[in-house]
Amino acid sequence: MAEASDPESGFLEQLGQRVRTLRSLHGMSRKVLARVSGISERYIAQLESGKGNVSIVLLRRVSNAIGTPLEDLIPTNDPAPDWQVIRDLLRKASPGQIAQAKEVLSSSSTATQRRPAFAGIALIGLRGAGKSTLGKLLAKHIDWNFVELNKEIERQNGLAVPEIINLYGQEGFRRMEQAALAQLLARKELMVLATGGGIVSEPLTFDLILKSFYTIWLKAEPEEHMARVRRQGDLRPMADDRSAMAELRNILKSREPLYARANAVVDTAGLPVEAAAARLSEAVAPVLESEARMFARG
Repeated sequence: MAEASDPESGFLEQLGQRVRTLRSLHGMSRKVLARVSGISERYIAQLESGKGNVSIVLLRRVSNAIGTPLEDLIPTNDPAPDWQVIRDLLRKASPGQIAQAKEVLSSSSTATQRRPAFAGIALIGLRGAGKSTLGKLLAKHIDWNFVELNKEIERQNGLAVPEIINLYGQEGFRRMEQAALAQLLARKELMVLATGGGIVSEPLTFDLILKSFYTIWLKAEPEEHMARVRRQGDLRPMADDRSAMAELRNILKSREPLYARANAVVDTAGLPVEAAAARLSEAVAPVLESEARMFARG
């Protein structure tokens, strides 16, 4: 193996794999990453194949374009699954909170944590999964509010999502996404929430989704995702790139382990809307029964 005979070559191969995985996780084609980072598409292809003699400055430009911390690109033995959540919480913590965290981590006692109040049903999955269409039908069926997170971000900031990304980058958009989610949860109203496909790439935001909602992954075949997006008239770069299907498969592959953290999976492959809606209703029935029992006791 290259890593055993040549550690530097092995490192570059692992680095290229991490760049490719994180790019796909954030839903970016190689062409888009090249445009945003100002680095040639040819060089990025070399980097991802493990043949790039990368400088730290160029690597920093790649991490900024993807919207991920630089250290996430460096191959290491993966730490605990929640490390990214802990790291991001520490970055936002006050000195007093950091001192408390150090005390908890250094003691043998287990800190009591309060879970967020139950906020409803959250739908996750790639674009074209049917989150908006099926979410609206489900909300109407159970008489809850339907909220599309991207629409809420646009409403709160007065800008369309593509404009937000162009002006503030992926990192700025993720900050606004997190703020919009926090405002929704502050309403303390039961809702069916349709999330953006890339929400799983932001550890803190996705962790809050998992803790606050009964989360369902709407799953379909890549070809169905692409066909639905195109039928909706979505002509964003990923939809009409010549290598769109290959990119979409890479995105799905990189996100599948995160989507799989959902409480339930509803496979809509090959189903008409009515049948998919019925399957989704069956998936949430136990949650609705549980909420009804809690309401009766309260």
